[in-house]
Amino acid sequence: MKLSRRFPLNALRVFEAVARLENFTRAAEELGMTQTAVTYQIKLLEEFLGDTVFLRRPRALKLTETGEKLLPKVAEAFTLLTEAVQSTRHGGEDTLEIHSPPTFASQWLSPHLGAFQAEYPQIAVRLVRQMDATDQQRTWPDITIHIGAVPLEALVCHPLLRLEYSPMLAPHLADSVGGIRQPTDLLKLPWISDTRGWWREWFDAAGIAPGTIRQTGLNALGALDLEAKAAIAGDGVAMLSPFLFRDDLASGRLIQPFDLCFGDGKTYWLGYQPARRNTAKIKAFTTWIQSALAHDLAAMGTTRAKQPAA
Repeated sequence: MKLSRRFPLNALRVFEAVARLENFTRAAEELGMTQTAVTYQIKLLEEFLGDTVFLRRPRALKLTETGEKLLPKVAEAFTLLTEAVQSTRHGGEDTLEIHSPPTFASQWLSPHLGAFQAEYPQIAVRLVRQMDATDQQRTWPDITIHIGAVPLEALVCHPLLRLEYSPMLAPHLADSVGGIRQPTDLLKLPWISDTRGWWREWFDAAGIAPGTIRQTGLNALGALDLEAKAAIAGDGVAMLSPFLFRDDLASGRLIQPFDLCFGDGKTYWLGYQPARRNTAKIKAFTTWIQSALAHDLAAMGTTRAKQPAA
């Protein structure tokens, strides 16, 4: 299509904002326009397309089939335009936004980001702890780190690592029952992690029935860093990753009584939008994190943290 004065570029910008925010009023505030002006621009776009892009319902705004087809390419185009403008701003600081599961963010990524920024001082990092990457808005951050059996379909994904887990607890809690010498000794203590899930594979392999386990009642919603803090405080036993909590093991804040480990079959994936695969900051971070994780895994030698199959 040949661009002309009639091509609704401004209307497309308004459409992207309304679709992303799912609200005319919020889009108007973001764009510095009146709601009437926003509505007018959407009307111009629909006249140009010969079809509606939104279904307007009480307290709800839904994309039509035409709108659903239009949005991904429009969002991609404005992302590329933004990056094109930013790339011409010499000496400006670029910001990389990363969304990560809370435990990975606090236990590995945050302590290592200083090394990344020392290597790339022109890139500022905004790290957001996010439990579930599938619960995203219509736009993605620069980098999404996701835990799952399969990669996210909307993104280009690279496997980072796959972890295994084992029971861990505070030394003084172990001492309170005369020490943990065999797996059945763990049944004497309350458990922080919910043992009704795949953790039962560990109990089966250890040859014990977990039916008599006492739960603490703590529900951390899968945030292992919170479960680890409770374990360090002596509140109970938690199923944790030796890789992510190796500093706590090395310092003696936690002990891992048995080498037996099991994985949950899930992989940590790094993802980004297909249109941004050649963005310099994304390429830099992807290369850096793969190298840094490989170095840490190699340094642990015979640890149970495992590289996933690509």
